[in-house]
Amino acid sequence: MAFKECRTAEADLGMLYYLSEADGTGGRLKARPEDFVVEEVSAGPDPKEGGRYTIAKVTARNWETNRMVRMLSRQMGISRDRIGFAGTKDKRAVTTQLMSFMCPPSQLEKVSLQDLWIEIAYTAGRGMSIGDLTGNRFTIRVTECEADPGRIGETLESVSADIGRAGGFPNYFGVQRFGVMRPITHRVGELLVRGDIEGAVRCYVCTPSKEESRDGEAAVMRAKLAESSDWPSLLRDMPKSMGFEASIVSYLAENPGDWVGAIGALPRNLQMMLVHAYQSYLFNLMLSERIRRGLPLNRALVGDVVVPRSTDGSPNHGDQVLVTDRNVDLVNRQIVAGKAFVTVVLYGSKSAFAEGEPGEVERGVVGRAGVEGRDFIIPGLPHCSSEGDRREVLCPVGNLAYHVGENGYDVSFSLPKGNYATCLMREFMKSEMTDYRGLRRTARRNPSMGFWLALVEQAILSYERRTPPP
Repeated sequence: MAFKECRTAEADLGMLYYLSEADGTGGRLKARPEDFVVEEVSAGPDPKEGGRYTIAKVTARNWETNRMVRMLSRQMGISRDRIGFAGTKDKRAVTTQLMSFMCPPSQLEKVSLQDLWIEIAYTAGRGMSIGDLTGNRFTIRVTECEADPGRIGETLESVSADIGRAGGFPNYFGVQRFGVMRPITHRVGELLVRGDIEGAVRCYVCTPSKEESRDGEAAVMRAKLAESSDWPSLLRDMPKSMGFEASIVSYLAENPGDWVGAIGALPRNLQMMLVHAYQSYLFNLMLSERIRRGLPLNRALVGDVVVPRSTDGSPNHGDQVLVTDRNVDLVNRQIVAGKAFVTVVLYGSKSAFAEGEPGEVERGVVGRAGVEGRDFIIPGLPHCSSEGDRREVLCPVGNLAYHVGENGYDVSFSLPKGNYATCLMREFMKSEMTDYRGLRRTARRNPSMGFWLALVEQAILSYERRTPPP
């Protein structure tokens, strides 16, 4: 089938194509939290009468997961370490998930937080932990559509049909991976991979976003940071919105010239995401090149590497199979049955390329980038280093349905863990990437935090897959 070329800013992140040729509806996600409803799909630990843990269903409106955990721990008088969950959820949303509390059920009666509801389920012998989910169910409302209202239904039908025929949608890394309002994460990661640690630090602290240019305060500070290395004096003027940049500048004020230490001053999960974002960018380019060449996403070719589906529905990256002349028919029967996935490399220090034409795609992107596997070992920064992995080229969709209303439309579906709902919605909307996150007003006040909140979200997303974070 033909693929439509992407002409929005997503193309700068390697997302060069859409699966569906249909024109998009345009529009915006998350105008209100109720426009983005997420229900986690997880079984939870087995019940145990009198168990040490209380398992509860928690529904939250407009709550960032880590802040919610902090507030729950305060009200209940228990450590944050005694509260468990399977994965973080979007803040600007209505989310439902299982959580565990190492305390008696009666202690949850102390909680009184606005827009947060707790339903005690049972007691168990163990708590919830990151990755204890199989996927998520979404009900998403799109508003402010630019398309002719009379043709929205036709567009939704066409896109849905294309996804059904393909068995899913291109499994790009979404805009959240790179920073919605200041998409520079992969640029910082690339500089680290190329050994330019000072350049990576300066890229992060000095590069403004378009939104910051309108706001002024942060853009002015970034210009000062670019022109001067008087870190102590600059630190005094740092705006509150630049909290992580302040951590870097504070370190440099005491340790001038220690660029490795400056990156190390960031939280570990954020350090980890920098190089992983560059790997994600290379993956997006490889997936786009596969599409450009007309190579299938839902069928394996000789030379491809496939991974089997685990019992919980997730891909088993620990059992990779090279497709040969002898097994290609068997592999494709498994793919058609939904029991295996075609993959593309997430290039790192221990990565192996596919063979045949799929391998040419992978080698070509890495060759044009001019990097080698050893470059992904960052001296002095083990949390930035990455061995690499593989990722599926197609994301399956469950229970896809839509409904057109007076002021927009609703789409409902389920996805396996570790995948991006926005990468499905882009097929319907084909909007500018800022419209997928509902951050337009917030980010103008605080674009730096929008960038870092996206990184926190994606660090946890990587852990959800129980694979080395890509």
